[in-house]
Amino acid sequence: MALDDAPVLALTCGEPAGIGPELAVMLVADGTPPARIVAVGDPALLAERAASLGCRVEIRRLASGESPPAPCRGVLPVWSVALRAPSYPGVLDTANADHVLETLDVAIDACRSGRAAGMVTAPLHKGVILDAGHAGFSGHTEYLRDACGVEEVVMMLATDSALHARDAGWQGEAALRVALATTHLPLREVADAITAPRLQRLLRILHADLQRWFGVTAPRIAVCGLNPHAGEGGHLGREELDVIIPALEELRAEGLALDGPLPADTLFTPRHLEGADAVLAMYHDQGLPVLKYAGFGRAANITLGLPLVRTSVDHGTALDLAGTGRADLGSLRVAVALAAEMAQRGPARVAISTQEL
Repeated sequence: MALDDAPVLALTCGEPAGIGPELAVMLVADGTPPARIVAVGDPALLAERAASLGCRVEIRRLASGESPPAPCRGVLPVWSVALRAPSYPGVLDTANADHVLETLDVAIDACRSGRAAGMVTAPLHKGVILDAGHAGFSGHTEYLRDACGVEEVVMMLATDSALHARDAGWQGEAALRVALATTHLPLREVADAITAPRLQRLLRILHADLQRWFGVTAPRIAVCGLNPHAGEGGHLGREELDVIIPALEELRAEGLALDGPLPADTLFTPRHLEGADAVLAMYHDQGLPVLKYAGFGRAANITLGLPLVRTSVDHGTALDLAGTGRADLGSLRVAVALAAEMAQRGPARVAISTQEL
């Protein structure tokens, strides 16, 4: 693929007091990315962070509608979204919550209009956005779901087996994919949120998008149980018997290849993972500790079920690292590489033009 033909990816800079802005700068200082990256953030802040890190990066503000250049080391094109208040590394300010949300809106609009083939998001700080008065905000995933007007989305994290070292390059193949049946819920609410219709919607999305974005012709999905030992035949909870097993049986009748429900403590072993294209965990801390242990810093978060490509880093704002120059670029590189691969498959452009957002 010629660099001039590389897909355009909108990179939102996330919480301005966190490591997002400096990761955006480091991304182009570190090498030539596999996509035409356009940062969505405050140009002055990006220039400030570049200077503080000693990165020789040209911050190139793009005019409205201006096409970004081919990927070039040391050049960071920017779609400008002004800060609402000055920002300092590690110092949160609710005044900038609207700035963060506006960067997301700009990136979504770029995908919708065809100016971008996908979006990559640096971490935001949920607490700041909630404290600023945006009640009910629970994260990127749910915000994108609502902004795109879709009923359901799936959060999936994927590791990249080729990115064991920071200088290993951009290429890689996802080795472990873990999707979540519930995301940012208190544990007390998880069981009630797992219903047969919801599981079936999520598994259909996961099956379809493994085909659509990852080229998996006949996906095989391993499904965790909710309870210890997958309920032990009803002795440790009836959710498997009453909800999960009937839901899986109906989907198998439709032709989906599903294993489980399996006890989570044995599912995440080589014997069960061999041949599985993805795992569906029932809740956030059931699946993600395993994935992050296997590949923290070389994994990315992917939102399935959207009419656009969206990937993100596998970590938070790291306020304690902001401005120190010690932020790790690994996860952002994986997120960009995966987004570029997904965008090259093409269905996003069709979906954006045919589905009302």
